[in-house]
Amino acid sequence: MSTFWSLWIIVIVVGSIGGCTWLLFATRKMKVTGEDVGETPTTGHIYDGIEEYDNPLPAWWFKMFIATVIFAVIYLILFPGLGNFGGLLGWTSTGKWQEEVDAAEAKYGVIYDQFAKMPIEELAGTPEALKMGRRLFANNCAVCHGSDGRGAYGFPNLSDDDWLYGGTPAKIVETITLGRAAAMPTWGSVIGEEGVNNVTNYVFSLSGRDHNEAAAKKGEKIFATYCTACHGPDGKGIQALGAPNLTDNIWLYGGSPELVKHTIRSGRNGVMPAQGDKLKASKIHLLAAYVYSLSQRPQ
Repeated sequence: MSTFWSLWIIVIVVGSIGGCTWLLFATRKMKVTGEDVGETPTTGHIYDGIEEYDNPLPAWWFKMFIATVIFAVIYLILFPGLGNFGGLLGWTSTGKWQEEVDAAEAKYGVIYDQFAKMPIEELAGTPEALKMGRRLFANNCAVCHGSDGRGAYGFPNLSDDDWLYGGTPAKIVETITLGRAAAMPTWGSVIGEEGVNNVTNYVFSLSGRDHNEAAAKKGEKIFATYCTACHGPDGKGIQALGAPNLTDNIWLYGGSPELVKHTIRSGRNGVMPAQGDKLKASKIHLLAAYVYSLSQRPQ
């Protein structure tokens, strides 16, 4: 935080406390209407014939306000709250978080290390390991892939056997650790709208879906020119490139004609964020075992 904003916050905080303290004492001794003639003092406010009395705060209530002010001053001396001044105790939320993380690592690190020595295939059948892997998945992956791992629009289903980059334990660990970045280029400006329509019909023909045969014939030639480098001449995809298999009926971004046309026309650039800088290798090992187990269960 810059010096200006630090001073800005300090002025506001100290000014607010000082102003409240002054108001407490100033109003406690203020002279009000009727006080000189022995009448019950009022504020002078009258609404619909009703006068507002101005009785002082009870002593215990006034002292509670003063105690609150004293507590605020002591707190701001000991803890952060005045701009860049960190407090005499040196407490920070980051430091507290790190302290809790270190305590958890000391407590559970032995368990993680124990499972890290076991093959992922074996862990996929170990209930205790899967329980820990499920919690890691819920904390780090479920927001995109869903709590059951079945994915959503633009996020792969992890419970089937269709894998963009490969579903072996080693590949799953690689994907989680390093992340993935899709690179489906835009073809709309290259092949035109008619070409987009023709390629869509050809792609539908690969998976046995309803299509226009004449348009598919034209699309086959365009596909051979622009698409086989990634999807292969048979359209079954190349996992090393993350190019999906177009001969099945699994669609990451939806399989309706308009959605497929949009994919061809505008491309796709989905990103799977790397987790290697957030999770230790032992946790990724457990997480990979859980993901691997999802695709091994009967659908």
